[in-house]
Amino acid sequence: MDQVRTAVVIEDDADIRSLLSTVLEQGGFDVHSAGDGYSGLDLVRAHDPLVTTLDVNMPGMDGFETAKRIRAVSSTYLVMVTARTEEIDALQGLDAGADDYITKPFRPRELRARIDAMLRRPRARDDVGVPAGAGGDGWLEHSGLRLHRQMRTVEIDGAPLELTRSEFDILADLLAAGRRVRTKVELALMLRGERSDGSAYVSDSDARAIEVHMTNLRRKLGETPTLPRWIETVRGVGYRMTAD
Repeated sequence: MDQVRTAVVIEDDADIRSLLSTVLEQGGFDVHSAGDGYSGLDLVRAHDPLVTTLDVNMPGMDGFETAKRIRAVSSTYLVMVTARTEEIDALQGLDAGADDYITKPFRPRELRARIDAMLRRPRARDDVGVPAGAGGDGWLEHSGLRLHRQMRTVEIDGAPLELTRSEFDILADLLAAGRRVRTKVELALMLRGERSDGSAYVSDSDARAIEVHMTNLRRKLGETPTLPRWIETVRGVGYRMTAD
């Protein structure tokens, strides 16, 4: 029998909270729910969920601040749920540490699809051949940067680096590709657990989300696009690792 998976729903609207809980329960999750950020943070600490959905517009501590506090204590897959139509709000959620976002009103199938895509991610590129920078012990290495996919660990010059799941997956994908350029479309599809076959659709928001993840990743790495130690921007195309 499959191990029970745990999810936390943080949503102040009782009807939407019930809908989110039902969708996740139908997906095989044991769901705990809260109506505000403080209670939701307590649930995350208590249950260490695999997935957490988080409303942006809540009284008291809003979703952005809640996301930052969750990120300080948990690596849960974090999905921001927002009724706001401005793209900047969703991108601000990513900047706070969310892995994905979905806007209200949403279809239950869409939410399930996004969560299923996130859960597929660690296996998304397992069939990629071992790149030049990979050692026999499973580490991907480049200029003092080391990443181990199975252990979900990143180090810079021996010091550990904390990344969100999305940032980790993007960095792992780039390291595996080496000097091959990865486009924003390819990276967005990777985060959705899909492969590029020429027919998949990637929205402007998805492409912009990759830019936000990349900005956050570079900030944590301590580099800039103009002086990259690790990640090089190929203007108008995408990203790749720098030359040795």
